[in-house]
Amino acid sequence: MSTKQQIGKRNSADLISRWKSLPWDFSLSQRFFSVDRVDSERIKAVGPDRAASEWLLRCGALVRYQGYDKWQQDYNGLPTGPLGKYKIQAIDATESCIMHRGFDYLDGLKHVEEIKLSKCIYIQDECLQRISETESLQKSLLRLMIISCGNVTDKGIIALHKLTNLEYLFLSDLPGIREKETTVQILKKSMPSLELELDLE
Repeated sequence: MSTKQQIGKRNSADLISRWKSLPWDFSLSQRFFSVDRVDSERIKAVGPDRAASEWLLRCGALVRYQGYDKWQQDYNGLPTGPLGKYKIQAIDATESCIMHRGFDYLDGLKHVEEIKLSKCIYIQDECLQRISETESLQKSLLRLMIISCGNVTDKGIIALHKLTNLEYLFLSDLPGIREKETTVQILKKSMPSLELELDLE
């Protein structure tokens, strides 16, 4: 078996493992489509923060709520309370299977200050563009970390210039970035107050 085939087999196994970890009442078909399908009715019923929390945790990501230190990782343990009580302040999507089609869940999140995208095999340039064009994130997002996301290129990083309130950006192990110097200069020119930390080849 070639190295490429081994990687593909391992990624498939990881995704299946995530499906199996979803709540017991999800059928296989529900598990597949719930990863990237936006449920507008659910957002209306429980609010954007709760709906986004459900999506993120189903995909294997973690969330931290405003006023709390603990990261929430158990879908079945999501806190209950009055509508709108728990506001997402930070998202850690390390090794999660979030993808572009689910990013509409980010609309309406007004308190997200930090996002970490690490080893996310489905994160592409359009995902970063979607983040940068989300009005609520343009106002609230302060820290963004993008690590080992092989499908991200210079185009996606440059798209982040719309996050005008971003204070810190960390980029590491992104082989898709081929024009590092040019990309960095564009970011620095459009975001002069940004603290940019690089760990790129």
